[in-house]
Amino acid sequence: MSTNQAARPPTANRILNALTRAEYEHLSSYLEPVNLSVGEVLCRADQTLRHVFFPTRGTVSVVSVFADGGTVEVGMVGNEGMFGVCAFLGSITSPLEAIVQLRGDGLRMHAEVLKKEFKKGGHLQDLLLRYTQAFLLQVAQTAACNRAHPITGRLARWLLMCQDRAHSTELELTHEAITLMLGTRRAGVTVSAGQLQDKGVISYRRGQISIIDRAGLEAMSCACYPLMKKEFDRLVGSHGYAR
Repeated sequence: MSTNQAARPPTANRILNALTRAEYEHLSSYLEPVNLSVGEVLCRADQTLRHVFFPTRGTVSVVSVFADGGTVEVGMVGNEGMFGVCAFLGSITSPLEAIVQLRGDGLRMHAEVLKKEFKKGGHLQDLLLRYTQAFLLQVAQTAACNRAHPITGRLARWLLMCQDRAHSTELELTHEAITLMLGTRRAGVTVSAGQLQDKGVISYRRGQISIIDRAGLEAMSCACYPLMKKEFDRLVGSHGYAR
């Protein structure tokens, strides 16, 4: 094993993995392994944030909840990052909700601990700020994408983002869940999923989507996917993506 490999902390989370072993070992006593179950709410809107989460597998959807109960996903978190940036940006609440979309696992830490560690500066602070910049771009690009791009391109982009974080070509997703995350009508999702299936890039059966041709799915995605991926790679590093 090379010295560089030996220095890597034992986690698939890209932020934690970018720390030196000494930095990771310092934080490890504060990190608690957790399972992430589909539909689990990690933090409700305007609720005091008690824990931050560093997923290693699976996806967490950050959603905006409307007065009528409707929702739309504004951001997605997986092993490339963490949920809870408000903890070190000076707030303990957020109007957004965090829901596990694809089951997985990760590590959690008390929000106050991360806030104290962030204030020490150094490498961890730099990584968290870089991730925050990339995540804010994702949120802004998602808003623009939802307004400007056809549903089929948006769905392809969203499925690619899910695969990157789930590390699997098999995604347990229902039309209802996709409808809520894309903020669109179910009929539109059904038509778009059918188009992707007709092109042979995915296979869909009740509650299960299989990605058959990733390159083909990328070709059918809107331009937002490569833009967001490139920015995450630049700011956070490329380790942890599906390819």
